[in-house]
Order: sequence, then C-alpha cells, then structure tokens
Amino acid sequence: MVLVDSSVWIDHFAGRGTPETEWLDRAAGRRALVVGDLILAEVLQGFRADADFHKARRALSKFPVLFMVGEAVALRSARNYRALRARGITVRRTIDCLIATCCILRNVELLHSDRDFDPFEQHLGLSVVHP
Repeated sequence: MVLVDSSVWIDHFAGRGTPETEWLDRAAGRRALVVGDLILAEVLQGFRADADFHKARRALSKFPVLFMVGEAVALRSARNYRALRARGITVRRTIDCLIATCCILRNVELLHSDRDFDPFEQHLGLSVVHP
C-alpha cells in the first residue's frame, strides 16, 4: 500500500510533470494507493474555485481513505519528533511528523516530493517510493 502525500497531489492537480506525478499516473490502478484523511484536507483546502475543489474531490474519492491519527500515532509522533530533535533535526511541520509516523507504524510506503520526510526515512525507517 502506498500513501500519496499532498506534495505529489498538489503537483498532480497543477499539471506539473515530476518523477512522483509520473509514477502516480503509472501506478494508479496497478498499485494499492490510499489518500490519508489529513492529506485529503490539506489538498482540498488549497483550491480557491469551487469547480476545482469538486473536480479534485471526485478524483481523490476513487482511492480509499486512510484514517491517520489517533492516540497511538499522536504519541509515537511526539516521540519521533523528539528523537529527531535529539539528533539536531527540527521537523518543521507537525502534519509531516504525523504522516511519516502513521506510515511507519502501519508499514505503508510514502510517495512524496517533500524533503521534510527525508530524516524519517534516514533515521526512523520510513519506507519511501523512489520513482
């Protein structure tokens, strides 16, 4: 199962061809792709026009939604944040820490184009799709 991060969806909906969006286009229908509830909110809140919002909502509704945060993920996320900070790495966004932690705990691969996930892969075992 592969969780697609908002960084990839945003590029996809903007029509930007990146290695990650090209991988997404090839993998759709061939790999088990999921959209996280946090990512769904993050992506959809960025649309200004109602028509674009509804178009993206319909496109994203084709994928199962992964419920990402509960007490276990929240607590482990705080521990992961602290572990990285002890190494001198500051995670800039709480949502990235929650997403990475959810993937680690549930053994889900992450497709992203956001360097903020790199420390989670390097130090905490996050499994990442590298197109």
